[in-house]
Amino acid sequence: MLKDEIYQMKDYSRDNVRVLMRLDASRLDLNIPRVHRKDLDFAVTWARMYGKGRVYYSTLGHVEQNWDNPRMQKMYVEAIKWAMGLTDADVTPRPVTEQAGNTH
Repeated sequence: MLKDEIYQMKDYSRDNVRVLMRLDASRLDLNIPRVHRKDLDFAVTWARMYGKGRVYYSTLGHVEQNWDNPRMQKMYVEAIKWAMGLTDADVTPRPVTEQAGNTH
């Protein structure tokens, strides 16, 4: 579990990006007026190809203490290596599954 400030992607679609991490919507207060995604699919990190370029996005990192978290450090190091073409990964878009905790 990680506590951080996140941004809600307004127009992202799993048809275009490979979501790598998302919030567990069952742990959110969905009555807060700032919650905008009605599908309850809050992507936190994702990757995609853009032509021959590699795009990695993460909303994590607003809370200073999280930068000392070895798992977060590893996530960013691996993302940088992938973006630089030093490693490979499957970033084929895929839908959310019931196993992943889909609540809609």
